[in-house]
Amino acid sequence: MKPKKTNSGIDFSYDANLASKLNAEEPISKTQLKAEADQQQALGVRLTELPKDKLLKLDLPDAVVTAVLDSKKITANGATRRHKQYLGRLMREIDNAPILEQLARWDGKHTAENAYFHGLERWRDRMIENVDVLAEFIALYPQTDIQQLRTLIRNAQKEVAASKPPKSSREIFKFLREIMTLETTSDDNFDETNLE
Repeated sequence: MKPKKTNSGIDFSYDANLASKLNAEEPISKTQLKAEADQQQALGVRLTELPKDKLLKLDLPDAVVTAVLDSKKITANGATRRHKQYLGRLMREIDNAPILEQLARWDGKHTAENAYFHGLERWRDRMIENVDVLAEFIALYPQTDIQQLRTLIRNAQKEVAASKPPKSSREIFKFLREIMTLETTSDDNFDETNLE
């Protein structure tokens, strides 16, 4: 029998740097790779839903823009699935962070605009239902042409009573939007002059 070799010169103490290097070099699991590929593909599909002008603002490589525009022409189910996979492959080759940031900004702006328009609609509906709301609005926006707004409200109330199309109601909405836009721009100018 041969004598066993001993490891007398090797230190087996725990080395944190070595352990972190070993952990960093661990391969990514197939599940993680699949999840990332699915995310890239979903982003590519999301780009196909954008209008052309917004798509061109994203500063994408020509191959990606061409593939996104071509996807709108493809109608067969199998071809659509393959094209989505192709888009996902193209998206893996580029940095997606700026694209995701811009999409988030557009989504946030869209949400803010929707909230703004819903607020205008609530003002309009409250004014048509209750004339006393007009005084509340005028207190907030004193530059309002009261006579014109009262006329529009009166006409809208007559249209509602006669079940006519809401022409005056739409005009109230436009009128309120103009007033609020003027108010916000004059507030911005006022703040800028105060800062200087």
